[in-house]
Amino acid sequence: MAGIPLYFVDLQDDLDDFGFEDYGPDCDSMRITAFLDIPGQDNLTPLARLEKYAFSDNVFNRQIIARGLLDVFRDFSNNEEDFLTVMEIVVRLSEDAEPTVRTELMEQIPPIAIFLQESRPKFPTAFFEYLMPIVVRYLTDVNNQVRKAGQEALLILLEQDLVAQSDIENKVCPILLDLSAPDSDDEYKVEAVNIICKMASMLSRTTVEHMLLPRFCELCSDGKLFQVRKICAANFGDICNAVGQEATERLLIPKFFELCSDSVWGMRKACAECFMAVSYTTSPEVRRSKLSPLFISLISDTCRWVRQAAFQSLGPFISTFANPSSAGLYIREDGTLSIRPPAQDVNFNSCQPSNNITVMSSSANAALPSSEQPMEIKPESSTEEASAKVRTKLSEDLNKNSWQESSDCCASPGEDVSGLCQGDKTAAGASGGTKDSGFPGLSSGLPSAGDVFSTFLYWRSPLPDISQDLELLQFKAEKHNEACSVPCNNCVASSEIKKVLESLQEHIDDPDVQAQVQVLSAALRAAQFDSVGDCEAKKMEESGDNLQNKMILDETTVSGAACNQVQGDTLSSPASQDDISDQSSTSVLKSTGSEEQHRGTSVFLRKEQENNPSLEDDKSKLQDIIPQPLLDQYLSMTDPARAQTVDTEIAKHCAYSLPGVALTLGRQNWHCLKDTYETLASDVQWKVRRTLAFSIHELAVILGDQLTAADLVPIFNGFLKDLDEVRIGVLKHLYDFLKLLHADKRREYLYQLQEFVVTDNSRNWRFRYELAEQLILILELYNPNDVFDYLRHIALTLCSDKVSEVRWISFKLVVAILQKFYANSANGLGLNFINELVVRFRHCSKWVGRQAFAFICQAVVEEECMPVDQFVEHLLPSLLSLASDPVPNVRVLLAKALRQTLLEKAYFKSVGNPHLEAAEETILALQSDRDQDVSFFATIKLKQDSMDNITSEKQN
Repeated sequence: MAGIPLYFVDLQDDLDDFGFEDYGPDCDSMRITAFLDIPGQDNLTPLARLEKYAFSDNVFNRQIIARGLLDVFRDFSNNEEDFLTVMEIVVRLSEDAEPTVRTELMEQIPPIAIFLQESRPKFPTAFFEYLMPIVVRYLTDVNNQVRKAGQEALLILLEQDLVAQSDIENKVCPILLDLSAPDSDDEYKVEAVNIICKMASMLSRTTVEHMLLPRFCELCSDGKLFQVRKICAANFGDICNAVGQEATERLLIPKFFELCSDSVWGMRKACAECFMAVSYTTSPEVRRSKLSPLFISLISDTCRWVRQAAFQSLGPFISTFANPSSAGLYIREDGTLSIRPPAQDVNFNSCQPSNNITVMSSSANAALPSSEQPMEIKPESSTEEASAKVRTKLSEDLNKNSWQESSDCCASPGEDVSGLCQGDKTAAGASGGTKDSGFPGLSSGLPSAGDVFSTFLYWRSPLPDISQDLELLQFKAEKHNEACSVPCNNCVASSEIKKVLESLQEHIDDPDVQAQVQVLSAALRAAQFDSVGDCEAKKMEESGDNLQNKMILDETTVSGAACNQVQGDTLSSPASQDDISDQSSTSVLKSTGSEEQHRGTSVFLRKEQENNPSLEDDKSKLQDIIPQPLLDQYLSMTDPARAQTVDTEIAKHCAYSLPGVALTLGRQNWHCLKDTYETLASDVQWKVRRTLAFSIHELAVILGDQLTAADLVPIFNGFLKDLDEVRIGVLKHLYDFLKLLHADKRREYLYQLQEFVVTDNSRNWRFRYELAEQLILILELYNPNDVFDYLRHIALTLCSDKVSEVRWISFKLVVAILQKFYANSANGLGLNFINELVVRFRHCSKWVGRQAFAFICQAVVEEECMPVDQFVEHLLPSLLSLASDPVPNVRVLLAKALRQTLLEKAYFKSVGNPHLEAAEETILALQSDRDQDVSFFATIKLKQDSMDNITSEKQN
């Protein structure tokens, strides 16, 4: 404690009287209560002397006793009667009128409790009968410092699981509930709610839910003290995690909404900071339908500090939407990312072709999904629903029934579903259901396999059925009228947003107003896009009907040329091309109506993109994993205006959470983040680029080898030429990134590894140290020839570094290179490398090089990285010749290598070994060396052996 030295200065005379002549702040090893064992003039026993000083009129005496209670318990724990006497003294001491004495006593309660727990067989109930009541009583002490010490002691005891459940429910919780009552003192109430929030994670769920949760909900609505509400908001996530999902959604979520709309901005800021923890506890439905709009309101808050906290929590909140089945990855227990095996993907298996599929062309077979690129399973069954899905996805449930997912179409909206010739499509449409059915579901109403497949329908194009044409002509006008009579809700919403924007134009100079204008502008663009989606859906339907009429009436469309034309039209859709390049997954067979709807979509999108180029950019950012407004806000974090109105480091927060967002969206939605990632990679702030550099290897795992080679490798190459602060991020995970690349692409970086040796600041030796560590791992990625041609030069350069730490790790790199050669039977390369080591280090003019040679030889023997016969032939003679080196440091390392490593190997212990004699002669010469250190290390092993022999003889 900070005040202890003052006592030693002021009361040194008292210390001398009690035998504390040598006691001071620096003598920590001395037992504080050692004076109890010193016989004094009072001729009292240690226990009587303890009682005397514990109730002395001198405050310092009582403090010393309280501070040394743990030693007292250890001294008197052998006698039960004395132990109980000490315990009674502690109880009386806890009632001391001096607050400092009570504080000292309470600080010793946790270690005493741990000691009593270890001695539980002797004193099973001592803690619960004597000490626990003291802790509970101190929670209501009049002195603030004593209460703080009691609260800290209680939390430590709960963390160590030293408090019985009965004491928690009958003693601790009632006290806390009384202190946090509405009529309680304000100071006590703030402390009580703080300790309730902290201890919630240490108690059982039942105890928290039944005893503390109702009071916590009341405190969240406390209108008297905003400090109480702020503590509740700051710890809201911990309480949610303690009570579980059901209680969170039933009781806590309504309170969370109140706190998020509190008039004090500090409450809203605290809610934004704990948003991820709250979202993690809720179900996907609540997360999407309730928490997402609530978070959008925090992002558009009028207070800058609230918006800043919300944007910092945006990425973590988005990560709570992650689903391994859609992302294709999962996080292991050690925190690393791993690709999910295909066998664990139920949705993947459900997308395999079944008996209800009539025909699949070769192009469709070539596009079957691979295990390396897990595809996202979409519940929609036709492309006609693509635009409607954008408007309604915010309210949809993420966890739909798996049977429905397996029975619906596996292709995402806008995905290419070509691959059938016209005759096959007509057969599928005739046997699979109506023209509006997408992919036939696995329902009981499906025809059997025998009814679906027919050699007549397979080998011959069916005759045109003009009865369907009459139906289509009959309903065409009706559908057209329905399309025109749809109420334009989006137009109404757009007009309302425009009115609000016009009203804010007068205060546009205010940064807070500018932030609101940006949010409303994004909402306006989304509403306008929805209206475009309505028109798109209707036009798609009309185009599909017209094209199908033409297809049925024109029999020549069943030829192979018509099939190629349909496929070409479908592939010409930019949206389909984007989906194919991003997912590289299967094209699923659909019926005739759905096929023609895709063709109509392609024609419509081409016209729309010609008239409105921004529409293509907007559609490229669409997905259905997370609510679209959340993704739009995240993508806007790279906007320079955000740095002025929200946070100057908002781009850094965006970069920090980008791997989590990418994992949530999955590699099939990487196109949504690609532009943002490229913007961050070229940011002017080196801290932003550094953040990306440290996480690029994790992003490569998420995206897979194809997207990594296409999108991440160019950025990775740019980081290699960046500042050292950025390059170190790439260097620390260089092995992790290179191992994800193909062998030919990986080989290109052999030329660039040499650039890491050169740094902006030559004093930055840790950079070169990290390079050596990474090269040890990278060796396994290249063949021996590449290692010899490229990595060998880097290793030898690092071995000559000015900093010893870099040299020592580089010696291990040299040993690893030798092991690489001999493990791959490249003995010729190994011999050439050994000869170079002998020339460069053994015959080096500097003693540091010769010392390095001794260390390398010792490491080679320890690691057994080369055959013994090769070692004794090519390295041992040069090693033994160091015995005559003029520098003692070299001979010391030689003595260590021979005595501690070489002579301990079984090869040199065998009788009749021709090389053993030469090694022993060298050892004898070193034992008689004129330098004491050399002779010491040459004989230390022998002395140890002799000590072992003497010990064994005494035992015998």
